Amino acid sequence: VNKDPKNAKISIINGKIKITPEVTGMKIQKDKLRQAIISQINGDISQKNIKIEAQVETIKPEITKEKLSSINTPIASFSTSFASSTEGRINNIELATKAINGTLLMPGETFSFNEVVGERTRARGYKEAGVIVNGEIEAGLGGGICQVSSTLYNAILHSGIKPYERRNHSLPSSYVAKGLDATVDWGNIDLKFKNTTDGPILIWSEMIGNRLYMGFYGKEKAPKVIWNHEISDLVEPSIRYIKNENLEPGESRTVIKGMKGATVKSTVTIFFRDGHYIIKNMGISYYNPLPTIIEIN
Repeated sequence: VNKDPKNAKISIINGKIKITPEVTGMKIQKDKLRQAIISQINGDISQKNIKIEAQVETIKPEITKEKLSSINTPIASFSTSFASSTEGRINNIELATKAINGTLLMPGETFSFNEVVGERTRARGYKEAGVIVNGEIEAGLGGGICQVSSTLYNAILHSGIKPYERRNHSLPSSYVAKGLDATVDWGNIDLKFKNTTDGPILIWSEMIGNRLYMGFYGKEKAPKVIWNHEISDLVEPSIRYIKNENLEPGESRTVIKGMKGATVKSTVTIFFRDGHYIIKNMGISYYNPLPTIIEIN
C-alpha cells in the first residue's frame, strides 16, 4: 500500500510544453494500526476472527499539474555562438547545457549554477579546453562552460530578474559584450539567482547548429529591458609572439585577436506594462586587456 508521491513534471519538446501529471502517494498510519491491533488482544482470541481496517493517509505531491499549468509562454531568451570553439570546449558546453535543461524553479527557490551543473571532472565526461586563470588563458578541465553561465546570465536579466551572485571574467569574452559575462568555478565562484516572480519558471537550454540557446518559460512575457554600459579606462592589448616551427619560414598567424581592457559600469532599466520603470545597478566589471597572440617562424 505504501508508495511515494511523484511530482508533476514539465518539459519543452520541439518548442511545445508537455506536462506529466502528478501521482498521489499513500502511507499506512502505523501508530494507529498498532493501537488497533493491541486493543483486540484482550484475552482468548483463538475462537474468533479479528478484522481490522488499516487507515491509509493520502500524501499529495508538492508540485502538481495545476501549479505547472501557469507555465504557458516563453518569458525571455538569449543565445551565443560557439562556432570557433574546439572539440573539447563544445563537449563541455554540451554537458553543462544538458544539466541545466528542464530545471524547474518554484517561486522563492534559488538556482545555483554549480549545484545544478555539478563538479567538472573527467569521470563526468569533461575535457581540457581554454580557461582564464589569473588573467591568463590556460588549458583546464571544463573550459568553455563559462559561455553557458554567461548565456544564462543574459537570459536571467532579460527575464527582469537580478542575480544576487555573479562575477565577471578578468579578461573580455568574445561571445558577449563587456559587462554581460558571468564566470564560474567549482567550489569558488558561482552564478545564483532567485525566482522572484509569483509563478514557477522552467529553464530551457539547447545547442542548435553552432549556437547555444537559453530560455525561460513562465506565465507571462518579461517586461522590456534596456541595458546601459558606461565604459571607461580603456587599455590597449599587448602583442605576444610565439615561435612555431611548423609554419613556413617567415610565416605568421594570429591565434588570438586581442581585446581592450576596460572598466564597465552597468545598469538595466526595466519597463513594466503599467507604465512605470525601475533602474537596477548591476555593478562594475573590471577587465584586463586580452593580448593578441601571434605565432611566427
